[in-house]
Amino acid sequence: MNLQTNYLGLTLAHPIVAGASPVSATLDGIRRLEDGGAAAIVAAPVYEEEVQAMDAAFEAAGAIGAESHAEVTSYLPPLRGYRGALAAHVEMIRRAAESVSAPLIASLNGISREGWTGIAADLEEAGAAALELDLFHIPTDPRETSAEVEQRLVETVREVCATVKIPVAVKLSPNFTAPAHLALDIAATTGASGLVLFGQRYEPDIDLETLAFCPSLRLSTAQEIHESLMWIALLAGKTSLSLAAGGGVEGSAEVIKYLLAGADVVEAASSLLRHGPSHIKRLVEGLAEWIEAHGATSVDEIRGRLRADRLADPEALLRAQYVRSLLMEHRALDVRRTA
Repeated sequence: MNLQTNYLGLTLAHPIVAGASPVSATLDGIRRLEDGGAAAIVAAPVYEEEVQAMDAAFEAAGAIGAESHAEVTSYLPPLRGYRGALAAHVEMIRRAAESVSAPLIASLNGISREGWTGIAADLEEAGAAALELDLFHIPTDPRETSAEVEQRLVETVREVCATVKIPVAVKLSPNFTAPAHLALDIAATTGASGLVLFGQRYEPDIDLETLAFCPSLRLSTAQEIHESLMWIALLAGKTSLSLAAGGGVEGSAEVIKYLLAGADVVEAASSLLRHGPSHIKRLVEGLAEWIEAHGATSVDEIRGRLRADRLADPEALLRAQYVRSLLMEHRALDVRRTA
């Protein structure tokens, strides 16, 4: 049984990649993911905005009372060894890259040109095998057009790719007017090597006790596979970019579906948080069993069997989403009527 796959120019033992999560935020967590059997590991993202906030908070704390007395700064010794939040993350990447044999993919979410390119260079220098750009962004300026939003995104990817030599994957959200066109633009003009479809949505809620907005991020479930599955199937075979599928990977069934649609690898995160890194081995075993039971001998033999350009009726892919939505709504109405 040959489960090997290629992603971003990297040859992987199988298509299960540990996606970015709190587990991959530490050296110990990354080691546990490798022990669990991950073919590659995406480190937790470094957020430029968060780095700036942490460093600003540290400087503010050090300045408390500085104006109260001429000798106040001599009361406490300096905190030796503090190099900043970014330096700590880069050092973690360096140690992890040296400690694990699985390819380590660094992840970055920037807010400025200098942040995107400068931090990307730092992560490359630290030994990352590849870089995943987390391009989650909510355009809030009503004067900015969708074309302008996408052009800025493409320019960001192009600048990062011109800065580093390691392969770059672009992690998109589904909130674009024409994701297929954007994917082809990224492939043709930026130098990127792959796409990750899609990133987790970050949607706010309101705490009725504090009357403040609060995060509502939750772990994904198998019910959330469908949007990524559709776009993987629509893009497979139409772009030279490697395709990584993300979202809704609970068991081996979701892995198999993504591969049939045309994904090169599948990123699992939420299910690893639920079940632990050892769950990766169960995903791999389930994939191998299914391939063998269906008369194939490799991942390559099943990949893309159901991608859109191989279907006799590609429109069935889109209609299936519509019909499924109607059925789900109908069932929900039945449940409410009988409750």
